[in-house]
Amino acid sequence: MPLSASASLAVLELRARILAHVRAFFAERGVLEVDTPALSAAATSDPALDSIAARVRALGDVTHYLHTSPEYAMKRLLTAGTGHIYQICRVFRDGELGRWHQPEFLMLEWYRVGFTEIDLMDELEALVVGVMRACGRRLSSRRVTYGQAFEQALNLDPFGDIGALPKLLGDRGVETPPGLARDALLDLALSTVVVAAFPPDAVTFVHDYPASQAALAEIKPGRPPVAARFEAFVGGIELANGFRELTNAAEQRRRFEAERKTRRDAGRPLPPIDEAFLAALAAGLPACAGVALGLDRLVALAAGVDNVAAAMSFAHPL
Repeated sequence: MPLSASASLAVLELRARILAHVRAFFAERGVLEVDTPALSAAATSDPALDSIAARVRALGDVTHYLHTSPEYAMKRLLTAGTGHIYQICRVFRDGELGRWHQPEFLMLEWYRVGFTEIDLMDELEALVVGVMRACGRRLSSRRVTYGQAFEQALNLDPFGDIGALPKLLGDRGVETPPGLARDALLDLALSTVVVAAFPPDAVTFVHDYPASQAALAEIKPGRPPVAARFEAFVGGIELANGFRELTNAAEQRRRFEAERKTRRDAGRPLPPIDEAFLAALAAGLPACAGVALGLDRLVALAAGVDNVAAAMSFAHPL
């Protein structure tokens, strides 16, 4: 089906102001804007994502993939010595279409050398609260650990025995598919019941995720060990996902292989691993923290519209 015009002129003008605000924000902080390819010979192994494949005759008629994030290429730039960088680009994800999802959308991603995830939460808060204030909406900010968020919403320790979780979800009208693995069950609870309890007039940062959900994040010592990872929500809408970045190439390869096993066991496609990214890690990624933010969602929240399509010039229809 063809794309359909979605946003009103007023929202498009707001969108342009927000993009200008973002660029000014990073210019004031000396963060370099960069541009990386959307097309790659490798693709994400994240079990929660699917890449969109493309055959390119000029590149040997070999399957390439539209990126789900510019992360790997941006980290290659970091290893080359760029210092602090950011990028605004379109990203592509197969199988995502809904009220708050589109198969292509605008992402803001940035990396700060020498930052921890706490430093990056501070900067993300300044950006989001500042954008919202400039658009006439005031937001407060709050931070909770992953464990606190579950305890507040479900009176459950997500790091302990979660055998009661399916019933707790069922009592709140959330059906649990049979056979869900532990992390999938926790993710279902977070995305439904837990975030629904977040105040609509605040940016809520959830941090210290389970180590098993570290993705590309460092693991923090302690009992239980947790990931140096956070997510930011406005009300019940996920806005951003950030990490203190993993810099160990061998550990990153191990995690990629574990993700590929999960995909293989589920009968999912197995795209090639990004060996250039792993080589860059081995060469030496500086200590840094990075975050990705959905700009269409930010525009929608600032404009007061209730779906992401209404924040885009053209959206794929449901």
